[in-house]
Amino acid sequence: MEHSPPPFFRRGPTPQVRLLVCALTSIALLIADARYSYLENVRKVASVIVYPLQRLAGAPRTVLDSLGEFFVTQNALRSENAKLAAQNLTDAVVLRKYSALSAENAHLRELLGARERFPESTQFAEVLYAGRDVFTRKIVIDKGQQHGVKTGQPVIDQIGIIGQVTRIYPWLSEVTLIIDKEQTVPIQNLRNGLRAVIGGTGNDGQLELKFIPLNADFQNGDQLVTSGIDGVYPPGLPVAEVTNVERNAAYLFARITCKPLAGVTSHSQVLVLNWENKQPARPAEESKAAPRAKKPRKGA
Repeated sequence: MEHSPPPFFRRGPTPQVRLLVCALTSIALLIADARYSYLENVRKVASVIVYPLQRLAGAPRTVLDSLGEFFVTQNALRSENAKLAAQNLTDAVVLRKYSALSAENAHLRELLGARERFPESTQFAEVLYAGRDVFTRKIVIDKGQQHGVKTGQPVIDQIGIIGQVTRIYPWLSEVTLIIDKEQTVPIQNLRNGLRAVIGGTGNDGQLELKFIPLNADFQNGDQLVTSGIDGVYPPGLPVAEVTNVERNAAYLFARITCKPLAGVTSHSQVLVLNWENKQPARPAEESKAAPRAKKPRKGA
């Protein structure tokens, strides 16, 4: 039985023939797809089959891009957060400044209104700081002897009495507030005209009427104004409002507490009132009686 060895080279169509067949097939497929869209479904199926391979091939690039974007985003967010925090702080400071300016503007308008209400001349002053002595209630203003401020002048705000100038310097003045223990103001009750003296207690927002008899007609809510009999404060300036009346038969005097109507410790601008008590001149003293006539001598 004869057995022939396999051919050393496989025989088939030549490369040229293969190229021609492939070219014709490609042209036929192009014409069929462009003309009749026969391969649309085939293309869809192929895209579905190839999609996982495409995603798998592009996964490393996607992961690297995501990591880079993550770090870039974190840095950008931190930088933006720092900028926003700084901007927020700046805006908060500006907002507080505007709020303070708005409140100060409203207070200045009220002070201008107070100037119009009081016929006496007034001088605007700014509160610099409070007194250093913790046992007294005093403030220092930026007007002094060079500005015409004198000892004893009343200091007011847009509502009423704050205190009195008690010490002057060339460019500064010291004002003792009405809540100071050593400060007293003659007052009058608007409801019934009763006069009394009110003094400070050393505490914010509290005054006390001095030496009031038990049967004196003072009630909660009574408005107290300056009486003007001391010659220091002009009459009619609001001082305080009665808040509590205690009458105890065991004591000689009633305990009547009041609250000041003016913003004694809450303002940074005040008015110094230039007021002089124009009292009538005292009557002239009677001339001394003429000397008695001398008795005539005896034997004259």
